[in-house]
Amino acid sequence: MIGVGLSGLNLMNQDRTNQQTSSLIGKIFSVKGRNQSKETEVSIGSSEGQYNLPLEPLLSRGVSTKVPSENLSFRVFVATWNVGGKSPDTKLNLDDILQVREESDIYVLGFQEVVPLNAGNVLVIEDNEPAAKWLALINQSLNKAHNVPLRGPRSIASSGGSLVFQKTSLRKVSKAFRTESKRRLKSCNCPTDLGRKNSKEFCFRCPQSQTNENEFSSEEDEDGSSNFDTNQIKYGLVACKQMVGIFLTVWTRKELVQHVSHLRISCVGRGILGCLGNKGCISVSMIFHKTSFCFLCSHLASGEKEGDELRRNVDVVEILRNTQFPRICRTSGYRVPEKVLDHDRVIWLGDLNYRIALSYSDTGKLLKEEAWDALYDKDQLKIEREAGRVFKGWKEGKIYFAPTYKYSDGSNRYAGETVETKSKRRTPAWCDRILWHGSKIYQLSYGRKESRFSDHRPVCATFWVSVEATEDGSRKR
Repeated sequence: MIGVGLSGLNLMNQDRTNQQTSSLIGKIFSVKGRNQSKETEVSIGSSEGQYNLPLEPLLSRGVSTKVPSENLSFRVFVATWNVGGKSPDTKLNLDDILQVREESDIYVLGFQEVVPLNAGNVLVIEDNEPAAKWLALINQSLNKAHNVPLRGPRSIASSGGSLVFQKTSLRKVSKAFRTESKRRLKSCNCPTDLGRKNSKEFCFRCPQSQTNENEFSSEEDEDGSSNFDTNQIKYGLVACKQMVGIFLTVWTRKELVQHVSHLRISCVGRGILGCLGNKGCISVSMIFHKTSFCFLCSHLASGEKEGDELRRNVDVVEILRNTQFPRICRTSGYRVPEKVLDHDRVIWLGDLNYRIALSYSDTGKLLKEEAWDALYDKDQLKIEREAGRVFKGWKEGKIYFAPTYKYSDGSNRYAGETVETKSKRRTPAWCDRILWHGSKIYQLSYGRKESRFSDHRPVCATFWVSVEATEDGSRKR
């Protein structure tokens, strides 16, 4: 049986080491001297080597900082969580998971199994009410006291600020959390030499078959007015999409929404029959200032039998091959990415389901010893990446946290550690991962959170990302 050392003092000691490292980075970033003209470099360790980060863009926590090379730097927070088909209640607080005290400029939040993966949700019509609840909880954490009431008799926020879940649709909730700049999300910011007079000849909206208002909307409400006073909020919803149990949302600071354009969404099913949405991927593509971003949230093939990792490899290959974003600019003089790897900055998050290639008992021994390197050497994703069979050219930060799957319900014990949970026993594994691709994107933190809401633990990462902009910091149109 696997002991509880990871959930006891030993895990606390490991967490304390990570917190000290994070504290050191935080002190570096918060030093005074924002007007320094000389750049200072900071080296941050990673499994991919050392990053020499220019310190100046990182001094202002949560606020973009201009650098002479016409680049802007932004803090991007990413989280993935398999919530086990459970719908959240109003008592669930996401503040710790979203690290709201260390504000970021962009939040990319992905969920798996927001609904049970039963025949009704997979084959008939997905239930989007739980996704609407998750959206409301995210808004409550990011915007704090500024909970947004929905128009009409049903609301998700009471006048006192406490969250009240009432039956509503994802479409209605997502509209409530957008900002006044939502009209610009589908607009084109191609170079001005195309000429405004001819802009309609070069730009057109995404094909209706590939976009809908559940994903993003450029339309106002039926009465022509905004749902709420956007001056009251700090973050606005840029995109959200559900595919059966997979749910991906992107939020930015309200003042940054105007710099988002060419927003497109693509879904690839890899579940039943190799095409249904119980497994697969949701991808969001967008141009931020003059830099292209792609965020992918996936749930890959499950199973811990030998050879199951090859099915996950195939899922990744097929997702990359079949993800296609509609072309929205006809001019060949300005490239708008249509494939995942064409983007400047790419972040892939999700329940990738890669396991540890050891027996349950051998894994348990290494967990008790906190032999992280030995355990990580047997991680399937690490093995497959190093062999060049999957995610070639991608990066992942070094893992210094305990496996995130599979826990007993409401417990800090892995399933199978007690007689009652032996039938649900799974070898603990790092199923939940965050990887990235592209240049000028640096990982500042990578870890897990300790919510006992599901049998997975949330995994979070924070990135510093450099974005190209025009000289005055505005978009080119």
